[in-house]
Amino acid sequence: MKEKILLLGDQAIALGALHAGISGVYAYPGTPSTEITEYIQESPIANANGVHHQWCTNEKTAMEAALGMSYIGKRALVCMKHVGMNVAADAFVNAAMTGTNGGVVVVAADDPSMHSSQNEQDSRFYGKFAFTPILEPASQQEAYEMVRYGFELSEQVKLPVLMRITTRMAHSRAVVETSEPCKELPSLHFPEDLSRWILLPVHAKRRYNEILSQQSELEEMAEKKGYNRYFPAGKKGVVACGIAYNYLMENFPEKCERTVLKITQYPLPKNLLRKLFDACDEVLVLEDGQPFVEEQLRGVFDDTGKIKGRLTGELPRTGELTPENVRIALGIQEARHFAPAEVVVPRPPALCSGCGHRDVYNALNQVVAEYKNYRIFSDIGCYTLGALPPFRAIHSCVDMGASITMAKGAADGGLFPAIAVIGDSTFTHSGMTGLLDAVNAKANITVVISDNLTTAMTGGQDSAGTNKLEQICLGLGVEREHLRVVVPLPKNMPEITAIIKEEIEYNGVSVIIPRRECIQTLKRNLKKKK
Repeated sequence: MKEKILLLGDQAIALGALHAGISGVYAYPGTPSTEITEYIQESPIANANGVHHQWCTNEKTAMEAALGMSYIGKRALVCMKHVGMNVAADAFVNAAMTGTNGGVVVVAADDPSMHSSQNEQDSRFYGKFAFTPILEPASQQEAYEMVRYGFELSEQVKLPVLMRITTRMAHSRAVVETSEPCKELPSLHFPEDLSRWILLPVHAKRRYNEILSQQSELEEMAEKKGYNRYFPAGKKGVVACGIAYNYLMENFPEKCERTVLKITQYPLPKNLLRKLFDACDEVLVLEDGQPFVEEQLRGVFDDTGKIKGRLTGELPRTGELTPENVRIALGIQEARHFAPAEVVVPRPPALCSGCGHRDVYNALNQVVAEYKNYRIFSDIGCYTLGALPPFRAIHSCVDMGASITMAKGAADGGLFPAIAVIGDSTFTHSGMTGLLDAVNAKANITVVISDNLTTAMTGGQDSAGTNKLEQICLGLGVEREHLRVVVPLPKNMPEITAIIKEEIEYNGVSVIIPRRECIQTLKRNLKKKK
């Protein structure tokens, strides 16, 4: 039944995927993509259709599981934030080489301005790198519609389709008009050409040539059958990519006075771009993220000063695109803003009152004060806030799982003590292999797996290692007598500090697991029980 619903961009994608007849969603939680999977997990449609919706250990396993579902002819959605694409890259790029059987849509949620991320990378580069189609919706309505189109496109061209969104698209709401959902889910069927799925060099070489020869077809589809649109109006041109089209139109509520090429499907439609450049004296490129399109245009068209954008200073080189900075780039009078209130004091994030990570850092700070050249290498999670006052306890945070391997590298170079702090979900995401390296090298490090029994930073999703951490560590070769479990509470501080001191002094790999449930999930669980 058709209806109109107020949805986040993430929710529009989720509903679109359900209406497209997916059999599974595969994801690791990461802002701003998390709500896609959560919407499916809570959906009656997903439960009625038996849609698989359990969280994966990391983005690589998510991509690979979706590829397995595609192999048997079913449709699968993969969701992650932009840095998750780095983890999934091996599987994603090779999925273009194998191709797809059932449709695969990979949603990458980018985070310009780094609201909750460590970089501003643009996932469109991954789509170009892998020679796959890219979709970039301009609105929540398009996000809903494009998912189904993406699955159909994936099955038509036998390639995974990358859907790239940004934070504002993911986390802003709009009314979405739905269409009739698929009445029947795709049935089980296997690929006709099995050699494509066995990437021995002899097959991979053939597939690579096939993918390259497909690019002109993909470009033609983006130009004639996709969502790209050309709107002639004058001698000043605009290339508006994805949500940038929304920002452009906010500045022209009545009628746009510029010739506009709206790009929401890639590869770039070169013929439409030539048409735009022939018609206009200058072209402003609006895109949220890095100058992905702007740089390509400079490679395709002779730069006679026509192309404007992030690289020429009309738009800021970093941070989000906004209606305001688009307005400035267009040369329209800048909108007036209220001056910041002098009484508003910035409030940096902090660990929750009652959080077990607090007691872990208090204990660590107490013990390491006795050492001269100690370093505590941390990781990505709530506990990264240990870098801020009042703890100031950690010295690094690079990527998921880096704490253990960085501590090992520092110990290899002679640092003592070298300590790693990692969360339970991050440990199973990508810390286990680092621990295995450390065990094999007999590295002199102390690893603290601060276990709050959930993936807390993204809202309390299930953690893959819950009630398994001891077995995992023992299986990786940690000596039983140097695997210690404590309860991080103020009353246990003498015991915890004594154990940390003992394990630091042990010449080898030791693991300490402070375990106490996240205070936020504890509150929610108690509320449910009541």
